[in-house]
Amino acid sequence: MVTIVNAAIIYWVLLFAFRFIGRRGPSMTTPFEVILLFMLGGMGMQAIIGNDHSLTNAILGIATVVMMHVLVSTLKGWSECFGRLVDGTPVVIYGKGCWQEERMHQLRIHRQDVMAAARSQGIERMDQIKYVIVERNGGISVLKRD
Repeated sequence: MVTIVNAAIIYWVLLFAFRFIGRRGPSMTTPFEVILLFMLGGMGMQAIIGNDHSLTNAILGIATVVMMHVLVSTLKGWSECFGRLVDGTPVVIYGKGCWQEERMHQLRIHRQDVMAAARSQGIERMDQIKYVIVERNGGISVLKRD
């Protein structure tokens, strides 16, 4: 029973920890952030499994994390407000020729990240960009000017 409770608590703690960390998508993940992910995962597993390294305990921990994920997915489907709380909302960080520096700072997004996303879409200069949006999944959408 302890494993189930610990797994549920760790799931929620990590869910909100990653919301606090920011929305950097997998393509923008730095080596530092990869190390952070591994360390958090390792510490979480220690708290869930504890000293009981049995197969049954591992299965209970995994099953609990899966059920927490299903629960969160279900709640996001039922409640738009809960979905915004867990996943956030798209955020415009560039529009009408202006950078939204405060939003970029909050999201931990840098201009280099934006330009990398723009170059991947064949955009070479800022004057070709109409809007830049950081999506819920951390990806950067760059909308071209007409």
